[in-house]
Amino acid sequence: MISRPRFMIAAAHKSSGKTVVSTGLAAAFHRAGDAIGTFKKGPDYIDPMWLGAATDHPCYNLDFNAMRRECITPFFQSRARPGGLSLVEANKGLYDGLQTDGSDSNAELAKLLRLPVILVIDTLGMTRGIAPLLQGYQGFDPDVTIAGVILNKVGGARHEGKLRQAVETYTDLPVVGSVWRDPALDIGERHLGLTTPAELSRRDAMIAGFADIVGRSVDMDRVRAIAHSAPDLADQQVIESPSAQVGPGVRIGVIRDAAFGFYYPDDLEAFEKSGAELVFIDAIHDAHLPDLDGLFIGGGFPEVRMQDLSANVSLRGDIKSALQGGLPCYAECGGLMYLCDSLSWQGETCAMVGVIPGAAVMHARPQGRGYARFTNTDAHPWGAPGGGIRAHEFHYASIDGLPEDTRYARDIQRGFGIDGGRDAIVTANTVAGFCHLRNSAEFPWVPHFLEFVWRCRGK
Repeated sequence: MISRPRFMIAAAHKSSGKTVVSTGLAAAFHRAGDAIGTFKKGPDYIDPMWLGAATDHPCYNLDFNAMRRECITPFFQSRARPGGLSLVEANKGLYDGLQTDGSDSNAELAKLLRLPVILVIDTLGMTRGIAPLLQGYQGFDPDVTIAGVILNKVGGARHEGKLRQAVETYTDLPVVGSVWRDPALDIGERHLGLTTPAELSRRDAMIAGFADIVGRSVDMDRVRAIAHSAPDLADQQVIESPSAQVGPGVRIGVIRDAAFGFYYPDDLEAFEKSGAELVFIDAIHDAHLPDLDGLFIGGGFPEVRMQDLSANVSLRGDIKSALQGGLPCYAECGGLMYLCDSLSWQGETCAMVGVIPGAAVMHARPQGRGYARFTNTDAHPWGAPGGGIRAHEFHYASIDGLPEDTRYARDIQRGFGIDGGRDAIVTANTVAGFCHLRNSAEFPWVPHFLEFVWRCRGK
């Protein structure tokens, strides 16, 4: 049995401010010298960027959809920082999930990892009503340990006093913090959620401000005590995905910049574990494509920087020539949009790479959103055979004007993909789709892609 101080930050509903509170807490602990590791429940890229930036350490996702249940605990143990605290941020509300029985909820993750839960409550417009809400959350599942409350978006001293009195009178929960409304705690939201840290020139200053405000508004010692109250976990052997059978010297380009940043850190670790060298590329500023054996373009917000991406004519030309010449490439969502002929948003159209003969068009409403499931087709050059492959998608874009003879690597069983039934366009040695994959023991896409890269290199 191993003692692993840990806790979950959850809420009653989404947009309660838990990411700002979690980021501020993580940054405050990091500043105080605590070895703080962070995790995010569910398929999310943006919140982990903030948590990772706050701690100078990768934030890892824990996801019932992409990971087998028996893999989650050993994965968590393998990524927890030795001798430090672990903060797990929930998604949406504590009891929310896709399954109506709660089997993939935040509460289920808290029970699986035996995490004491600190609830962040959005108190806007609320006083005595906080008491029945907390009573309901405590009574709904007695196997979930709710260990404390952080009052958030508090209107001032009088408002805080009423809230504290209600919590202390009607519940046995300690109030471990009270965060007053402050414009300095506003990250900003857009069509895909929170603004990413890479887009903000004041990122470090903002995170420092979060640490100042949250650090003085929350009883840090009490949170530490809650983390140390977590019961011991039996040490479990991590179930890793297989490594690729490739030789030395394989160079994989990864486009990561202000437009593209949706990468799971353990996916990138899987490349390196197989011996691949990752070469990071800035599609906005780098003039030329370096010497590579393969290219990975993740998701992001290419529409926000489409003028800059389009203006980098030399790099777009290099990528087009390389991919048409057979360089293996895997692209997801924003990466797919970047490889199209053009990208249109808010009445403006910009030229993109031009490898995929279609136009990426942004819409006012999501075109595909949520968990996805698919079967790889015979056209997939490196995908594992069989169905039931689980992924997720979240895109406001469609791909218009594709030729009728377009080849697709995936038949969609759940979700939308590119046209409601298919996803992942195949052209030369490129696979580009809207679904986001997560490398895991069950769905090890990284070694499959790397082995394909190695075969292409041999030719």
